[in-house]
Amino acid sequence: MSKLKIIDVKSELGAGTRGSSLGPAAIRVAAWNAGSSWFQDKPVTEVPTLNERLHQASTTRFAKQVEGIAAMYQRIADTIAETISKEHLTLVLSGDHSSAGGTIAGIKKAFPQEKIGAIWIDAHADLHSPYTTPSGNVHGMPLAVSLSEDNVQCQKNTPSEETIAHWNALKNTGVDGPKIDPKHLAFVAVRDTETEEEALMDRLNLPNHTVAQVREKGGTAIARQLLEQIADCDSIYISFDVDSLDPEISVGTGTPVPDGLLEKEVIDMISELLQHPKVVCLEVVEVNPTLDQHCNAMADAAFRIIKGSMRHLS
Repeated sequence: MSKLKIIDVKSELGAGTRGSSLGPAAIRVAAWNAGSSWFQDKPVTEVPTLNERLHQASTTRFAKQVEGIAAMYQRIADTIAETISKEHLTLVLSGDHSSAGGTIAGIKKAFPQEKIGAIWIDAHADLHSPYTTPSGNVHGMPLAVSLSEDNVQCQKNTPSEETIAHWNALKNTGVDGPKIDPKHLAFVAVRDTETEEEALMDRLNLPNHTVAQVREKGGTAIARQLLEQIADCDSIYISFDVDSLDPEISVGTGTPVPDGLLEKEVIDMISELLQHPKVVCLEVVEVNPTLDQHCNAMADAAFRIIKGSMRHLS
């Protein structure tokens, strides 16, 4: 796989439970236990984390640890911008999903004149902002960051000035303002949303390919629909959160949701997507081995999906 580069982002500042920083290592252990040399001889860049900040209480109630996350966004965006290329695929193995906003910012920084598309395979829409969040966990906000969307129409919180300043820093990482246009965003398997997110999805006309639709049509057909839907893009980013899978598979992740995707459906979908020349980055997030009661089964599944999806790459 000479056309593959790997970036590890072991940050878990945005999660509500601890342990997702161990996800990238758990996926490598899964490969080792499977007797696979898949990760050998592939260039890896590790983004230094600020996870030590978790030992300090966050002062920003409606965007917990947002100051550290803003610093991580800058690190992630710079690393992505230096690494991303049309000549290879970049695989990002991340801890919690908040990192995705930094990844998208890095792609936009690398290709500032391009239209960036995003395919979001996740049980959650991740469209909250400090103005709407029920938890304050920033891993529920990366798409709002990338869209530069506060959703004040649905405001229920009053963030502090400190929170707003760091939130604006997130939105302006890499290049100022939105990184993706709503018409270049597509959801797959989203099924656990709050009223505020649903209102935003309706207002922005954001489509969601449901689990039932994937089950009926198959992952390959859904992938082709996704690519047609955002065909106007110049470069495409794929985010795969393991909680998009059914909880019988996603046994080691922070926010599992019933009635999810099957492993084969995800492999068929991502494999088809990765064969398109506009796809430049796949990010895999939220593997948490500390929550896995089944001997690293979540990471095992994640590794099988990564390997199976990339079987056509050379």
